[in-house]
Amino acid sequence: MAYTRGNLAVKPKTQERVTQQRYKETTKVVTRRTGLPAREKFLYLLTLMAVIVVGGLLMSRYAHIYDLNKQAQSTIAEVKEDQKAIADLQVEKERLNNQVVENAKALGYVEASDKDVIFVPRTTTTNTSTGAESSSNAASSK
Repeated sequence: MAYTRGNLAVKPKTQERVTQQRYKETTKVVTRRTGLPAREKFLYLLTLMAVIVVGGLLMSRYAHIYDLNKQAQSTIAEVKEDQKAIADLQVEKERLNNQVVENAKALGYVEASDKDVIFVPRTTTTNTSTGAESSSNAASSK
Protein backbone atom coordinates (compact mmCIF):
# COMPACT_ATOMS: atom_id res chain seq x y z
CA MET A 1 0.00 0.00 0.00
CA ALA A 2 1.14 3.43 -0.82
CA TYR A 3 1.88 5.96 1.75
CA THR A 4 0.29 9.29 0.76
CA ARG A 5 1.18 12.35 2.75
CA GLY A 6 0.98 10.60 6.03
CA ASN A 7 -2.54 9.30 5.56
CA LEU A 8 -2.99 5.53 5.43
CA ALA A 9 -6.75 5.78 5.05
CA VAL A 10 -6.53 6.70 1.43
CA LYS A 11 -7.92 4.15 -0.93
CA PRO A 12 -5.30 3.08 -3.42
CA LYS A 13 -5.98 3.99 -6.99
CA THR A 14 -6.12 0.88 -8.95
CA GLN A 15 -7.09 1.96 -12.33
CA GLU A 16 -8.44 5.13 -13.66
CA ARG A 17 -12.00 4.49 -14.37
CA VAL A 18 -12.93 5.39 -17.84
CA THR A 19 -16.44 6.59 -17.86
CA GLN A 20 -18.39 7.20 -20.91
CA GLN A 21 -19.83 10.62 -21.22
CA ARG A 22 -23.50 10.56 -21.12
CA TYR A 23 -25.42 13.03 -23.13
CA LYS A 24 -28.01 14.92 -21.22
CA GLU A 25 -31.15 15.59 -23.10
CA THR A 26 -32.33 19.14 -22.56
CA THR A 27 -35.41 20.91 -23.74
CA LYS A 28 -35.59 24.58 -24.46
CA VAL A 29 -38.76 26.41 -23.59
CA VAL A 30 -39.62 29.13 -26.06
CA THR A 31 -42.14 31.69 -24.92
CA ARG A 32 -43.76 34.06 -27.31
CA ARG A 33 -45.02 37.40 -26.18
CA THR A 34 -48.50 38.13 -27.22
CA GLY A 35 -49.63 41.69 -27.91
CA LEU A 36 -51.33 43.67 -25.20
CA PRO A 37 -55.09 43.83 -25.29
CA ALA A 38 -56.65 47.08 -26.50
CA ARG A 39 -58.08 47.95 -23.07
CA GLU A 40 -54.71 47.59 -21.41
CA LYS A 41 -53.06 49.74 -24.08
CA PHE A 42 -55.74 52.38 -23.58
CA LEU A 43 -55.20 52.25 -19.81
CA TYR A 44 -51.45 52.75 -20.26
CA LEU A 45 -52.08 55.63 -22.66
CA LEU A 46 -54.46 57.33 -20.20
CA THR A 47 -51.98 56.87 -17.36
CA LEU A 48 -49.19 58.36 -19.45
CA MET A 49 -51.38 61.31 -20.45
CA ALA A 50 -52.35 61.93 -16.82
CA VAL A 51 -48.69 61.94 -15.75
CA ILE A 52 -47.80 64.37 -18.55
CA VAL A 53 -50.67 66.73 -17.65
CA VAL A 54 -49.80 66.73 -13.95
CA GLY A 55 -46.13 67.33 -14.77
CA GLY A 56 -47.06 70.18 -17.10
CA LEU A 57 -49.23 71.79 -14.45
CA LEU A 58 -46.47 71.53 -11.87
CA MET A 59 -43.93 73.00 -14.26
CA SER A 60 -46.24 75.89 -15.16
CA ARG A 61 -46.83 76.66 -11.47
CA TYR A 62 -43.09 76.63 -10.78
CA ALA A 63 -42.53 78.91 -13.78
CA HIS A 64 -45.19 81.30 -12.47
CA ILE A 65 -43.61 81.30 -9.00
CA TYR A 66 -40.18 81.93 -10.55
CA ASP A 67 -41.61 84.87 -12.52
CA LEU A 68 -43.20 86.35 -9.40
CA ASN A 69 -39.92 86.03 -7.49
CA LYS A 70 -38.06 87.71 -10.32
CA GLN A 71 -40.58 90.59 -10.38
CA ALA A 72 -40.34 90.95 -6.60
CA GLN A 73 -36.55 91.12 -6.73
CA SER A 74 -36.60 93.73 -9.50
CA THR A 75 -39.18 95.77 -7.55
CA ILE A 76 -37.03 95.60 -4.42
CA ALA A 77 -34.02 96.78 -6.43
CA GLU A 78 -36.05 99.69 -7.85
CA VAL A 79 -37.25 100.64 -4.36
CA LYS A 80 -33.66 100.69 -3.09
CA GLU A 81 -32.59 102.89 -5.99
CA ASP A 82 -35.53 105.24 -5.37
CA GLN A 83 -34.71 105.42 -1.67
CA LYS A 84 -31.15 106.43 -2.54
CA ALA A 85 -32.48 109.09 -4.91
CA ILE A 86 -34.87 110.37 -2.22
CA ALA A 87 -32.02 110.60 0.28
CA ASP A 88 -29.91 112.53 -2.25
CA LEU A 89 -32.81 114.88 -3.01
CA GLN A 90 -33.41 115.52 0.68
CA VAL A 91 -29.77 116.46 1.14
CA GLU A 92 -30.07 118.78 -1.87
CA LYS A 93 -33.26 120.31 -0.42
CA GLU A 94 -31.54 121.02 2.89
CA ARG A 95 -28.60 122.58 1.09
CA LEU A 96 -30.90 124.80 -1.00
CA ASN A 97 -32.92 125.83 2.07
CA ASN A 98 -29.70 126.92 3.74
CA GLN A 99 -28.74 128.93 0.65
CA VAL A 100 -32.05 130.85 0.51
CA VAL A 101 -31.14 133.11 3.44
CA GLU A 102 -27.64 133.71 2.08
CA ASN A 103 -28.93 134.52 -1.42
CA ALA A 104 -31.58 136.89 -0.02
CA LYS A 105 -28.98 138.77 2.01
CA ALA A 106 -26.73 138.97 -1.05
CA LEU A 107 -29.60 140.46 -3.07
CA GLY A 108 -30.23 143.07 -0.37
CA TYR A 109 -33.32 141.70 1.29
CA VAL A 110 -33.73 142.22 5.02
CA GLU A 111 -35.22 139.79 7.50
CA ALA A 112 -38.52 140.93 8.98
CA SER A 113 -38.58 141.42 12.72
CA ASP A 114 -41.52 140.62 14.95
CA LYS A 115 -42.40 144.30 15.27
CA ASP A 116 -42.60 144.92 11.53
CA VAL A 117 -46.05 144.47 10.06
CA ILE A 118 -46.39 143.72 6.39
CA PHE A 119 -49.61 144.95 4.82
CA VAL A 120 -50.76 143.41 1.56
CA PRO A 121 -53.91 145.03 0.14
CA ARG A 122 -56.62 142.78 -1.22
CA THR A 123 -57.95 143.49 -4.63
CA THR A 124 -61.20 142.07 -5.88
CA THR A 125 -61.51 141.02 -9.44
CA THR A 126 -64.74 141.51 -11.35
CA ASN A 127 -63.94 138.80 -13.85
CA THR A 128 -65.25 136.05 -11.59
CA SER A 129 -68.67 137.73 -11.20
CA THR A 130 -69.10 138.22 -14.96
CA GLY A 131 -67.97 134.65 -15.60
CA ALA A 132 -70.67 133.36 -13.27
CA GLU A 133 -73.32 135.48 -14.96
CA SER A 134 -72.33 134.29 -18.41
CA SER A 135 -72.48 130.65 -17.33
CA SER A 136 -75.94 131.12 -15.79
CA ASN A 137 -77.17 132.86 -18.96
CA ALA A 138 -75.87 130.00 -21.07
CA ALA A 139 -77.66 127.45 -18.86
CA SER A 140 -81.00 129.35 -19.05
CA SER A 141 -80.85 129.64 -22.85
CA LYS A 142 -80.70 125.89 -23.30
